[in-house]
Amino acid sequence: MPKFQFFYDYLCPHCKKGYEILMGLLPDYPNMEVEWRPIELNPKPIMNPYIQAFYIAQELGADMDKFHSTLFQKASIESQNVRSSKVMADIIENIMNKEKYLEILESGKYSSKVGENNDLAYEKDNVWFLPAFRVPGLSQDAPRLDAQGGIGITAEELKKFLDKL
Repeated sequence: MPKFQFFYDYLCPHCKKGYEILMGLLPDYPNMEVEWRPIELNPKPIMNPYIQAFYIAQELGADMDKFHSTLFQKASIESQNVRSSKVMADIIENIMNKEKYLEILESGKYSSKVGENNDLAYEKDNVWFLPAFRVPGLSQDAPRLDAQGGIGITAEELKKFLDKL
């Protein structure tokens, strides 16, 4: 089964558009596997509940389409402060159990995932602009797609990337 990584930040409006394009194209690629890699567009040395929320949502069995759509809307369009655990708890309360979210967040269970994804993207896979698409574990010659700075990606570019897998 072909697999690729999708690097994105919920604060990035181009990532929101890239997510929408991806979700529109995926039905045409039923055997394609997406490895979701939320990262920070501008890494900061603080806890980032909005990135950790992705992993918590997976653990709690949340509707991931609803999670992604809601978080992209609240973060990149409405500019809500998703770096605040209280704001995040209010955002996700209709998607997953708010108390369990806060409990897992406070435990720090997924705090290392933020740094791991940032390192993978910026240090190992040479991601410069988001959204970015990579084939995991392959050489630099493998298919890859990076957004153009300040522009994002088009459906045609993403389709061409997927067709190469």
